[in-house]
Amino acid sequence: MLPLPLLLCLSLPIFFLFLIQNLRNLKKPSLPPGPKGLPLIGNLHQLDNSILCLQFWQLSKKYGPIFSLRLGLRQAIVISSPKLAKEIFKNHDLQFCGRPKQLAQQKLSYNGSEMVFSPYNEYWREIRKICVAHIFSSKRLSTFYSIREFEVKHMIKKISKHSSSSGVTNLSELLISLTSTIICRIAFGRRYEEEESERSRFHGLLNELQFLMGTFFVSDYIPFTGWIDKLRGLHARLERNFKELDEFYQEVIDEHMDPNRRHTEEQDIVDVLLQLKNDRSLSVDLTFDHVKGLLMNILAAATDTTAATSVWAMTALIKNPRVMKKVQEEIRNLGGTKTFLDEDDIKKLSYFKAMIKETLRLHLPSQLLVPRESNEECIIDSYQIPVKTIVYVNAWVIHRDPETWKNPEEFCPERFLDNDIDFRGQEFELIPFGAGRRICPGLPMAVVTLELVLANLLHSFDWELPQGMTNEDIDVEVMPGITQHKKNHLCLCAKTKFSHI
Repeated sequence: MLPLPLLLCLSLPIFFLFLIQNLRNLKKPSLPPGPKGLPLIGNLHQLDNSILCLQFWQLSKKYGPIFSLRLGLRQAIVISSPKLAKEIFKNHDLQFCGRPKQLAQQKLSYNGSEMVFSPYNEYWREIRKICVAHIFSSKRLSTFYSIREFEVKHMIKKISKHSSSSGVTNLSELLISLTSTIICRIAFGRRYEEEESERSRFHGLLNELQFLMGTFFVSDYIPFTGWIDKLRGLHARLERNFKELDEFYQEVIDEHMDPNRRHTEEQDIVDVLLQLKNDRSLSVDLTFDHVKGLLMNILAAATDTTAATSVWAMTALIKNPRVMKKVQEEIRNLGGTKTFLDEDDIKKLSYFKAMIKETLRLHLPSQLLVPRESNEECIIDSYQIPVKTIVYVNAWVIHRDPETWKNPEEFCPERFLDNDIDFRGQEFELIPFGAGRRICPGLPMAVVTLELVLANLLHSFDWELPQGMTNEDIDVEVMPGITQHKKNHLCLCAKTKFSHI
């Protein structure tokens, strides 16, 4: 038997190694706090996909502006303050610019062959550079002005007919039709609103695309449970929508490749993409799947969001007559007897632009920004965030942060007249389009369309509630989905300002 002193000496190194390891563990940062979950499913049973932003808000009040969740086998964190949004989008943007792989997004984006759902890699950097230079540039944007102008004037004429017959205008339907027509002409070179069959098909595809993009698939979080999604009928719906969309994209491409096609002066986005596909000087070899994936981005991101924001702006104005009066006075003082305000006129409207910002603050297109994923381990606010962690940024809460905004629930454009806060990704108190490397590249196109539509709606007409209704009857309920649509249609009466429209 070894003597006790020798035994102790031999044991000391083991003891010190154990002590050092424990001290390291004590110093090692932990995950942010969060609600306890169940084995295997984690916190999935506690969440309702249709009201996530509100559930995350309630959890943030208990656990703080950064908290963690276990979504099946996936780790997630939720960010709920401008300060921490800056950490994610600016200070650690490179570490958090990945995208979590989710079944519907991957399928509908041709395995990430586009910009929104592509992983952060060399391909994404190149495709974004190409699209920013050739599709979303200010020069390209200006070439589409005639389309925007024509379609907005066409809408004004439609409303004037309602006005002359003392009819009620369904602004929700009208604005969805207008924005989808503008985007379709810009992207595909044609309208889909003329014939009932085409309109029905187009909006059916778009609505199903939006539904599937926002649908919860169990297998995204617990990989071996795909059979549950099949039993729910989601796989069949996804396959059907993908097939129908693919046929739609192919028809558009075939039309553009037809040698007998009648060309117009303005190139649409499909024309540009097909030219880029044949350009061997590019660093990326574009395929038809890349073209189709990028068309999906334009359909999913551009069509619904502008329409929804326009409806919310008119909803907020009709509920706030003081703001409506003030913004119309500014517009009409500038416009005078002009029957149409162009984009150069709109640049001079400071209060109108403040109203747009306030609308995007309270009614941002998507309450939760497109989720990100960490590419490597990172320390945020003294917490350790593991690699492959899903990151949700709750912009709905950030836009209502009482430390940033006085009376945050009040619709008050004046708050933007006294500060330089903007929505272009440099200030993290207002991030409706995201920020950092993965900020929405279509931001300029969305804003010019939104401004042109609203400025002329407010310039050409006085708006009133239908007889028997009061401001309290106008609800602000939100329809479930990835885009924040008003649940019930906004129907108003328009009085024409210009008798010769």
